[in-house]
Amino acid sequence: MFKIPLSVLVVIHAADLQVLLIRRADAREDFWQSVTGSKDSEQESWRETALREVREETGIDAAAPGCSLIDWGMENVYSIYPQWRHRYAPGVVMNTEHVLGLRVPAATPVTLNPREHTAYAWLPWREAADRCFSPSNAEAILWLPRFESLA
Repeated sequence: MFKIPLSVLVVIHAADLQVLLIRRADAREDFWQSVTGSKDSEQESWRETALREVREETGIDAAAPGCSLIDWGMENVYSIYPQWRHRYAPGVVMNTEHVLGLRVPAATPVTLNPREHTAYAWLPWREAADRCFSPSNAEAILWLPRFESLA
């Protein structure tokens, strides 16, 4: 089954603008990112995708008390990295990524899925943006102060 080229990018953060980054298991050691993931079906909403991916990748329940998942209404369209194109139908080279923010209480525990990620770090937002491998992920984190008041 091929991946659907519609995905979420979820910037997980605390009220003090500390951002959670996770390191991919299937990439170079310096590939740090926010939670990302494709829709399971065309009918799955962005919110449903974000809730599922956050839980799968970090163990965080984004619908729990004290959490606030906000759709930032932003989308990025980018070329799928060649090393991951085999996951998509033949000829699919572009992905649309929908951006959401998730504010969580300070000290929210993180439980990584070891098949997907090998480490995590809570970083100040600017440092997190600098560490991201993906330019669209870094840009989303730089937007965080503008969206934090909505959470």
